[in-house]
Amino acid sequence: MFLDKLKKELNDKQPLFIGEETALRYAVLIPLVQVDGEWHVLFEVRSLTMRKQPGDISFPGGRIDPTDASPMEAAIRETHEELGVDPTCIKVLGQMSAYIASPSFVVYPFVATIDHHEIESFNKDEVEAVFTIPVNWLLNHEPYMHTVSVQPMPPMDFPYDKIFNGDKYQWRPRAIEEWFYEYGEYTIWGLTARVLKHFVETIK
Repeated sequence: MFLDKLKKELNDKQPLFIGEETALRYAVLIPLVQVDGEWHVLFEVRSLTMRKQPGDISFPGGRIDPTDASPMEAAIRETHEELGVDPTCIKVLGQMSAYIASPSFVVYPFVATIDHHEIESFNKDEVEAVFTIPVNWLLNHEPYMHTVSVQPMPPMDFPYDKIFNGDKYQWRPRAIEEWFYEYGEYTIWGLTARVLKHFVETIK
């Protein structure tokens, strides 16, 4: 009986990773728009008055609310709130692999087409400007990469007495890859560049 029940539980849909249920979950939309008959990817410049990452380049999106039925619904809702695009004009083509930045932070990216003529008045509290990059340009331009070393720093009350070697334990630093795309006056990096790079590799 125990093994049968266990087998059923293991074969039912499970979280993407251990800790997904309690992680900070975000959803973003990679918007495809047609400009002069050519497909472009649309980006936002975050408002300069925002508390976090002002002026950075991003995709429309944000934190998944408890009222959102799914990550996709959250991505559509956020796109509507930020760009003013009617949700009925957002045609989702599919979902890409989730980006798991850490066990406490995950981003679900979706690809969709939108009519850029629908973007009449974006939310100035969140968006400073919008711009597009041709898909063909992205397919033919390689990003460059820098590594950032991250060193774990346990808090003062960490229970060193519970682990072998105690406070002499050797914490291993880890390297984070940071990718950069340069397009005119814009520099795309960080989470947006990582998701963009995966999108470009997917369509290649």
